[in-house]
Amino acid sequence: MFILVSQHIHCLVNDCHYWHQGNKCGANEIMVATDEFGSSQPDTIDATMATQFAPMAAGSCMSTCCKSYVTKGSNQINADGIKRMT
Repeated sequence: MFILVSQHIHCLVNDCHYWHQGNKCGANEIMVATDEFGSSQPDTIDATMATQFAPMAAGSCMSTCCKSYVTKGSNQINADGIKRMT
């Protein structure tokens, strides 16, 4: 059984569309993947499709990326189906 709990995602990447004051991620969902997966997939592949992919091993935190990143002010903010929470 999956139980939803309130959680906070902290993010230091302040040029991301989802970044909020206090280093909080304001995306309604995110997808963390391996660098290899992230660099090989288009921006439209994101958290809304996460259940379609097999889990993968990264080996270290240095080999992971936030696939939900969108540059602040970009025209791609709607490319992935992720919503910005207020």
